[in-house]
Amino acid sequence: MAAVTLSAVRKSFGSTEVVHGVDVSIADGEFCVLVGPSGCGKSTLLRMIAGLEEITAGEIKIGGRVVNKVPPKERDIAMVFQNYALYPHMSVYDNMAFSLKLAGVAADESKRRVQEAAQILGLSDYLQRYPRQLSGGQRQRVAMGRAIVRKPQVFLFDEPLSNLDAKLRVAMRTEIKELHQRLRTTSVYVTHDQIEAMTMADKIVVMNEGRVEQIGSPLDLYDNPANLFVAGFIGSPAMNFIPERQNGRDVVVGIRPEHFAISTDGMPADVVVVEPTGADTLVFCKLNGVEVTAMVRERHAFRPGESVRLKPRLTYLFDPASGARLA
Repeated sequence: MAAVTLSAVRKSFGSTEVVHGVDVSIADGEFCVLVGPSGCGKSTLLRMIAGLEEITAGEIKIGGRVVNKVPPKERDIAMVFQNYALYPHMSVYDNMAFSLKLAGVAADESKRRVQEAAQILGLSDYLQRYPRQLSGGQRQRVAMGRAIVRKPQVFLFDEPLSNLDAKLRVAMRTEIKELHQRLRTTSVYVTHDQIEAMTMADKIVVMNEGRVEQIGSPLDLYDNPANLFVAGFIGSPAMNFIPERQNGRDVVVGIRPEHFAISTDGMPADVVVVEPTGADTLVFCKLNGVEVTAMVRERHAFRPGESVRLKPRLTYLFDPASGARLA
């Protein structure tokens, strides 16, 4: 295992800079998630850590060693891709053992590692099957097994759950988190799904347009967003933003859906759509001409067009020009 450090890392394609001086420190054994919208630079950053993309400026260290010029195969990392990248003509066993064979690992040791990884991942009964005979979740486990047998210093995950259906994604993210708790290998995980980031990470790096917006634990980012972007990106349903003028100053008031209460002394709002989700009900309303979402636990028989009164229990203030959070 090893710490990963990125210092002032930049990446340009021609004259266009896409990663702008990123600084991130990932501790030994930590599970760090890079999250952000499509095109924010998170996958490019991961590929630079892996050595699949050259860095334009800055420094990347793995285990205290500068790896800027080190080839991917010598960085002691293992990568799990979105598309599994399995060899279709090889059995599960051979797929998992292939990198060990290339590295010259003895057959007995290779067999022991594959069987150990298969046991961890619940693949022991599938070692003689071929990828086409497996489900999407099983193929992803094989891809992870192929990484585990190498016993790398760092695992790199590039949106590994994107090809799975919603129910399987939930199951697999739990399995990956459980796997990390078991192996404690330093892991860097890329996703555009903030729910994945919130549920899996020790540390989240929120990226936007090639820059780091904020770094912190999942709940720290949720409770203390540094700016409008982080406040709107972290949390589902997203935070509501209401423009207001306070003490002669324009501000944006942020209210999370669960921080609205139905109260007789609340602000009048018109119900537009009601979405029961089981434990909670989402109420989409128009409040002073602004669309807002309230999440309520109580059972209410709201109907579109009906008037309700919403009272915020907690608010955040942001500067509309810079997006920065105000004290």
